[in-house]
Amino acid sequence: MAGIHITDIESAINYWRERQPSPDGFSLAPETRALAEVYALMVFYHEVQADEISMPPQALQAWLAWYDTTPDTPCIAICSTSQGDEECKGCGRTFAEVQYWTEMRPAEKRQTWRRITIEGTSWRFNKYAERAAEGCSDVLLNK
Repeated sequence: MAGIHITDIESAINYWRERQPSPDGFSLAPETRALAEVYALMVFYHEVQADEISMPPQALQAWLAWYDTTPDTPCIAICSTSQGDEECKGCGRTFAEVQYWTEMRPAEKRQTWRRITIEGTSWRFNKYAERAAEGCSDVLLNK
């Protein structure tokens, strides 16, 4: 079962705070409030991941709306898994992650993104970082 990392909850909260700022400095938009409640419980219980299945529907929908603004795939069109590598040199995903990417749920994709970003060893993050940046901006502009 994939979990939603606390840093993704924070990013979603900040997305909604920017999109729908508080009119009086105290009240929160419904999406921000829903995500803030999940975040507060995670902090209180010292959890780093929220279970996507048991998240309150309004919080999950707010998170998914933020998720839709992120690049879908880490692919930079240099796939070494097609050449037999177990892990792609271009994006850092495993063969299984590349193969089943379109079937993965958003939380599973974000877990993969988190892992490859932390590792930072794929060409996406060094040799071809500019190519990845161009691809990300193209994805965001086309949405």
